[in-house]
Amino acid sequence: MAGLFNALNAAKTSLEVNQKSIEIVGNNISNVNTEGYSRQQADYGTYPAMNFGDFFIGQGVSISNVSRQHDVFIENQIQDKAVGFGFQDALTRPLSELEQIFTITDDSLSTDIDNFFDSLQELSADPSDLVQRNNVILQGEVLATNFNNTVNSLNTIKGNINDTLISKLDTVNSQLQELADLNDRIFSIEVQGQTANGARDQRDIILKNLAISVGAESYENDNGMVSVTLPGGLPLVEGNIPMSIDAVQSGSSLELELSAGGTTTTLSNRIIGGEFKGLLEMRDTFIPELNEDLDKLAYELSVQINQAHQAGGALDSSTGNLFFNTPPNYVASPPAPPPTAAEYEGAARAMRVVITDPAKIAAGEAPDPGPPPGTVAPGDNSNALTLSNIGDTYLIDGVDSFTSLYGKMAAKVGVESNQNLLSLKGAEDALVQLENFRDGLVGVSLEEEMISLIQYQRGFESSAKFLSTVDEMMTTIIDIKR
Repeated sequence: MAGLFNALNAAKTSLEVNQKSIEIVGNNISNVNTEGYSRQQADYGTYPAMNFGDFFIGQGVSISNVSRQHDVFIENQIQDKAVGFGFQDALTRPLSELEQIFTITDDSLSTDIDNFFDSLQELSADPSDLVQRNNVILQGEVLATNFNNTVNSLNTIKGNINDTLISKLDTVNSQLQELADLNDRIFSIEVQGQTANGARDQRDIILKNLAISVGAESYENDNGMVSVTLPGGLPLVEGNIPMSIDAVQSGSSLELELSAGGTTTTLSNRIIGGEFKGLLEMRDTFIPELNEDLDKLAYELSVQINQAHQAGGALDSSTGNLFFNTPPNYVASPPAPPPTAAEYEGAARAMRVVITDPAKIAAGEAPDPGPPPGTVAPGDNSNALTLSNIGDTYLIDGVDSFTSLYGKMAAKVGVESNQNLLSLKGAEDALVQLENFRDGLVGVSLEEEMISLIQYQRGFESSAKFLSTVDEMMTTIIDIKR
């Protein structure tokens, strides 16, 4: 009779285990499209065998654990590639906007420069023509306005980047808080000997998202919690304690500050990664370099035109007239030293035409100061020719003409944009490939789950039949003993 009780227990445990296995398979199937879900499976263990005479008889089966399919190496690779993807993805929109500014089309700054010098060339053909003189002023105003608008557009892009950083901060901080909560939950569950499968899946998704946004790096501690840091080593999450990143604005400038353990650290592109690194590099390095070249171009053009224009004579025989305004940081000291970056600053934003009377345009040679003072001949075009030739003869830093310097700026943006598209495609392909590999390795396969479902169904049916058989045997024995 004791043997039948053992058999009854074995049938019962088999029935329960197959039923629970079917539930686990069902959960896998229901989460086949859940992002980051890892396939779960039952780990089986036998009950201790009982000594029955000269041999041992098993006491049935139990589920010792519901394990989660997981590959640490693949997850680390995904997080690593996610950083590069986030960096390149953040550059795409600002570079696209910059390409629209630094174009090589007919409405570009280069075209306006050419049109301005062409108007001077046309004036040299008829220096007394007021229509041509008005056209020179008009083309100068168009050119100056384009310089102003280009600087404003660069500042707008920088403002858009700041807005993007602010909008992403709320998400990052909430993810840091959620990660700390998951750390606490995982520890609380696993310290009791259980496995926090769902919480670990959620944590991996957040770690990947943080790698994309801020380049977060992580490692798991012995207690099951993960510590998360920035690429520069600054902590983001320690156990169940999250740090926070704040945006500090002062006028149009914006700084990111990490608050950790009572210490506040300003985050630069050297100690942060992912999308934030890309946005900060674009805002603090790439765009300022373009702005500096733009200021240099406006400065040199204004100064060279002004110097030549002041040296010529107008229709009313006046001299020393400025055509463009003097750049904000212009320093005139003979012999003039090479301008510095600080002197160039602000030239493009401030550039404007100051001459309003077309008769004041110095198309001719400066008259003899006398006495008696000379006059400028109406047909004198000598200075108009000098002004029109500046566009071809003057070289900035002895290397670039005005249009070729602009061409270098446009090429720089174009090359960077093309390189970004290639790098983004490569980073995206690498990330997708790793995620597909992960899904194939630890994700849910419907074919495998259907096979397992049939297997456990047959096991359940067999267990039920076994249980029914043992029950009949016990009933027979009871009837015999009556």
